[in-house]
Amino acid sequence: MTDLTLYNTLMGRKEKFTPLDADNVRMYVCGPTVYDRPHIGNARAVVVYDVLFRLLKHLYPKVTYARNITDVDDKINAAAKANGEPISALTQRVTQWFHDDMDALGNLRPTIEPRATEEIAPIIALIEKIIANGCAYVAGGEVLFEVGKVGQLDEYFYGKLSGKKLEDLIAGARIGKKDHKRNPGDFVLWKPANPGDDLSSVFDSPWGAGRPGWHIECSAMSSKYLQDFRKSEDDPARYDFDIHGGGADLKFPHHENEIAQSLCGNPGSHFAHTWVHNGFVTVNGEKMSKSLGNFITVKDLLDKEVKGEVIRYALLSAKYNEPLDWTERRLEEAEKALEKLYRTVRILKEDDGSYIAVPYNHVKVLLPDDFLQTLTNDFNTYESLMYLHRQVIKIGKARSEESKLHERRILVECGKFLGFFEQNLNESHHWTKESREFHAKLANVVKTALDDTYINEQIALRTTAKKAKNFAEADRIREELAAQGIILEDSAQGTTWRKA
Repeated sequence: MTDLTLYNTLMGRKEKFTPLDADNVRMYVCGPTVYDRPHIGNARAVVVYDVLFRLLKHLYPKVTYARNITDVDDKINAAAKANGEPISALTQRVTQWFHDDMDALGNLRPTIEPRATEEIAPIIALIEKIIANGCAYVAGGEVLFEVGKVGQLDEYFYGKLSGKKLEDLIAGARIGKKDHKRNPGDFVLWKPANPGDDLSSVFDSPWGAGRPGWHIECSAMSSKYLQDFRKSEDDPARYDFDIHGGGADLKFPHHENEIAQSLCGNPGSHFAHTWVHNGFVTVNGEKMSKSLGNFITVKDLLDKEVKGEVIRYALLSAKYNEPLDWTERRLEEAEKALEKLYRTVRILKEDDGSYIAVPYNHVKVLLPDDFLQTLTNDFNTYESLMYLHRQVIKIGKARSEESKLHERRILVECGKFLGFFEQNLNESHHWTKESREFHAKLANVVKTALDDTYINEQIALRTTAKKAKNFAEADRIREELAAQGIILEDSAQGTTWRKA
């Protein structure tokens, strides 16, 4: 089996991944807070962990992937009030939007998708354990976690994940400083209800009616659905599950607080073994913000007839844990690259004239080792995409129809593994304006046979472009001829052509 290595944020290094239980690899990823449309930053996390999910499923016999839905939160309350609608109506609608948009990008659904409002009992039980273990207190109607107690529990210290010092930390992102806190960094586990709150967001508890804080829900749900109960409580190396994922923006305070409260609530456990974080998404070099007018939702792009696979390609075009700057150029390049892949797989036909379709049933398929290595070596999706394009070149150089078909099937299988080629191969997919204009023009001229003079003129233009290092123009000429059934073959002696 190919070894998988991942960058473990908690340890600050790339490590060989060894599952706690090779028969059931368990992964938890922080899901959406359902108050508004998912934006491209949200989408990047979903796409990244979708590919990791696919990879784990390929490597191991069973993978349990849990991703939560936060459907109780101050932002949700504020949005529902602003809309003049019940909270339940808002969260149901936005959850459906999330599913629709993520489905449009070709993502698989997680194994488990718990919702915070349906997990109040385990959340309360965990808070009670944290209080009993001396790490939380009740003050000002709230239950607060005391961050100063964390160092007494384990070798972990508060701030280890995010690289922050306790004395420099401020209160959690969703609560402000309050006089009843023992430490400015103490964070809320349970907050009291406010007058006029929608009753669907208010729950009974030993500390009065209210709702859970943001951080505690993930600790409770990941433990409930993924904890390895077979490990003994006195095992100092015990972990609850294998991988915890999320965006880099969640390292502090959310993930830092998850670790702290989980270690206190489950003494003897180290919580998650490997912490994986995907990089930030900026827009034209700036932080995405509604006030800057650069806030882009997935629906915005889909409404502009940008295909879901194009968005997916763009989101995978940088290494998962590096920043990704969203620009029109990146999107255009993704469109052109994906169109080139589709055009390549549509060249070869079955005997009946239809284009070959290789179904992917999300089970193990025969994948080349060099393709798998792009993913198992710290999950480099950019290199995976480059592998697809190198495969296009191999198809072009293949001499026989049999070898061409073999290389083409590898391209389709690898592409489908990454979530592409799910469109009907027998339909046209000219996604860029440039491509649509070209194919509209081509439709009028392709009716007449191409003569040798025209083809040789195009080869000469391509040769000139290559000498000038204008490889984009050279590729355009090759692709236009390929679309007309003319295949170019390069060698040390020059370029020759043949009919497809």
